[in-house]
Amino acid sequence: MDKLNLLGALPEIVLLLATCVVLLADVIRGRGAPVEGVDRLAYLALLAAALACVAQLGTPIDYAFGGMYVGDELARLLKLCACLATAATFVYARGYIRDRQMYRGEFYTLALFSLLGQMVMISANNLLVVYMGLELMSLSLYALAALRRDTGRATEAAIKYFVLGALASGFLLYGMSMLYGGTGSLDLPDIAKAIATGQANRTVMVFGVVFLVAGLAFKFGAVPFHMWVPDVYHGTPTAVTLLIAGAPKLAAFAIAFRLLAEGLIGVAADWQQMLTVLSVASLVVGNVVAIAQTNLKRMLAYSTIAQVGFVLLGLLSGVVGGDARGAPEAYSASLFYVITYVLTTLGTFGLIQLMARAGFEAEEIADLRGLNRRSPWMALVALVLMFSLAGIPPTVGFYAKLAVLQSVVAAGMIWLAVLAVLASLVGAFYYLRVVKTIYFDEPADDAVLAPGAAARAAMGINGALVLALGLLPSPLMTACLEAIRQALGG
Repeated sequence: MDKLNLLGALPEIVLLLATCVVLLADVIRGRGAPVEGVDRLAYLALLAAALACVAQLGTPIDYAFGGMYVGDELARLLKLCACLATAATFVYARGYIRDRQMYRGEFYTLALFSLLGQMVMISANNLLVVYMGLELMSLSLYALAALRRDTGRATEAAIKYFVLGALASGFLLYGMSMLYGGTGSLDLPDIAKAIATGQANRTVMVFGVVFLVAGLAFKFGAVPFHMWVPDVYHGTPTAVTLLIAGAPKLAAFAIAFRLLAEGLIGVAADWQQMLTVLSVASLVVGNVVAIAQTNLKRMLAYSTIAQVGFVLLGLLSGVVGGDARGAPEAYSASLFYVITYVLTTLGTFGLIQLMARAGFEAEEIADLRGLNRRSPWMALVALVLMFSLAGIPPTVGFYAKLAVLQSVVAAGMIWLAVLAVLASLVGAFYYLRVVKTIYFDEPADDAVLAPGAAARAAMGINGALVLALGLLPSPLMTACLEAIRQALGG
């Protein structure tokens, strides 16, 4: 029982029990009964999980299930952010899913199970636990993508997401099996020890790393494993798109950090080169192809691919002289970047949902024409969000990009920093094109924009945080740095 240590997985246990209550409540209410009760229970489940994460903040590293599960500051910070991101998604989505016959208990139950999978991934210290969390998250998201069965485009996107997601899972599983064959262990600390002491089979390890990085690139949506991102973002209902584009990025960062920087630091020279290629390709392809997009969701999909390039830059520049502990600032810059990017993503896809109405999807860039005349407040928030994605001060996107570029320069890769800056300049064009459409074009229609009070509050808080973290990034940056240092030192 001492090795089991259930308190180490307290947030997951709380969320699992609460999600089961939500599921039972949905079954008991019966067909045709109001969904509001299930809705409120879902919010309570998120609150309970978030409070469990907060209760563990500032405590020493805790291990559960015989060391297969780790509870450190990195895990607690990312879990808390994932809970908040899911809660914001629920707020933005309520009116949207109500207008599209998706306001059902299944939406909330599957989203909560997806969050549970993300939390398991974030704390995984064993390859099997990583895979278990990944499959729980992925299967829930596949079902969510297919939730609107009466729409051909959504069904097509769900099939693409499932097939390519299964391929990515196969890559990861095959890579994990090779790591096990090369080291004789599934625990990340034991794998790192076997590599450091020379006990691992070098050839098998190299092949395992290739498959692992390919699987991670699929989950991030990095080029050339990005083919699913534009179609899935475009085809799925926007509420589900946000569930795919938001909190799962936090879990993807967590498993990338734990697998590469903690478990496979002994072969960093191999995966560092692969991440360099992935990041360069993502920055170039994502920004260039986004220019040609007229659909807002597809533009944001290619924007995501470009932003992933910056996240990978932070990860690859964390290795200084082959030692992951040499540059925790680089990893913390990447962590800061992914958290703030998720925050901005919540706002952008939330805006699309607030502008949509029954029978109308605000998915084209042209649909934003004259938004400033229809709703100056929403236009201002959209301006802040686009500036942040472009990396224009004083928004948080500027500081996030600056922090990553500083880590790349500190690692001695000047050419990579110059390329990232040039790619960002290209990206600024299509973000500013959206701002121009909002402020200088004639309105697309005269429909009244009247989102609910909760959605308006969420959007206001979202925009305010993007500005506030740009002006005062130190608290979050310090929290990220301390979390990374504890994870590397633990």
